Amino acid sequence: MPGGTEILAGLDRIRPGLETLYKDLHAHPELGHAEHRTSAEAARRLTGCGYDVRAGIGGTGVAGVLENGDGPVVLVRADMDALPIRERTGLPYASTVTAPGDGGEPRPVMHACGHDVHVTCLLGAARLMAEARDAWNGTLVALFQCAEEPGDGADAMLSDGLADRVPRPGVCLAQHVLPFPSGRVGTRPGPVLSSADNYRITVHGRGAHGSRPESGIDPVVIASMIVVRLQTIVSREIGMLTPAVVTVGSLHTGTNPNNIPESARMEINVRTYDEDTRAKVRAAVERIARAECAAAGAPEPPDIERFGSFPPTVNDEAATRRVADAFARHFGDRAGTLDPQTASEDFSRIPDAFGVPYTYWGIGGTDPGRYARAAEQGTLDSDIPVNHNARFAPVLQPTLDTGVRAIVAAAASWLVTSAS
Repeated sequence: MPGGTEILAGLDRIRPGLETLYKDLHAHPELGHAEHRTSAEAARRLTGCGYDVRAGIGGTGVAGVLENGDGPVVLVRADMDALPIRERTGLPYASTVTAPGDGGEPRPVMHACGHDVHVTCLLGAARLMAEARDAWNGTLVALFQCAEEPGDGADAMLSDGLADRVPRPGVCLAQHVLPFPSGRVGTRPGPVLSSADNYRITVHGRGAHGSRPESGIDPVVIASMIVVRLQTIVSREIGMLTPAVVTVGSLHTGTNPNNIPESARMEINVRTYDEDTRAKVRAAVERIARAECAAAGAPEPPDIERFGSFPPTVNDEAATRRVADAFARHFGDRAGTLDPQTASEDFSRIPDAFGVPYTYWGIGGTDPGRYARAAEQGTLDSDIPVNHNARFAPVLQPTLDTGVRAIVAAAASWLVTSAS
């Protein structure tokens, strides 16, 4: 990777500091829209490297702009927020942080999705790019996005004028640490992350004494029938070659065993990869909910609310090919193809707002030996913690090195003339 090698020459020197930074971020996670400590640290470090920093975008978002002569503008994004999960990794730098819940009660907070890795790697890459300006030309925008987990952080930053506060990029880049072997990278053109749509359905019944069910209309039974019928969307309405997932993740009703309650509420998550399938599944969810309520004689139709939607992440073909070529040159046989993921992201809203192409890739975070043993035993699902698991703990190295190298390699494929 001509030019990129020169940029990465300082990695050995900054590696100890990056590992210390990662441990600090991991031990001090912050929920979406509350990333005050994290964003302040990002702003401080970017300022120290000579970036023009714009802080407080969308609340806690940060953008650092480094202009280095004529050339392309490349935006690289890292998300910052953590999750309301109690950490069970046993790490010496494990989080013991709590944050107020909706009712004021303390909730444990953990970096269970690896955003601490993302922040550390982008700060490392941003520093190396700043220290090797003779090796590249153009503008680098290091963007630290708030509130990816609730799905409204990108929109918040865009609503707060992000598109007017940074130079318009020619391409946007992002990466995510995933539970495959550390040291490996993978990407793919086309659909890489699914869309996600959440539905909240409230079923209305008529309360009665448990001994007189004929006097009521039981929303527990109606909700149960909806849960069962929803399982037929993927198995009977979507073709077997079209990926889709429908999950009922929450069902609440009643307060004691001797009452038929007035209502039941369920929350449903849908994952699809294209807009046609997305629309078809959405219509089926709503049709089934209304039909089951009508069949049971419910006193009124169900309330159906869609919330927390994420767009699909569909990698641009040309941009992904350029990054994949850069990865092949830099990582050799440690670069490969990323399988489509049924996780979801709001990253694509940023390049879509600018009207520019983007590409999104994965880096491994699991100890390679542990992964190999689990693969040999057929126990990957049970033995390898995945993102959002209380035991998710990327190994420090070579995860951090790989993340820094991947950002530099990808950005250099636009910013280093001899690599373009």
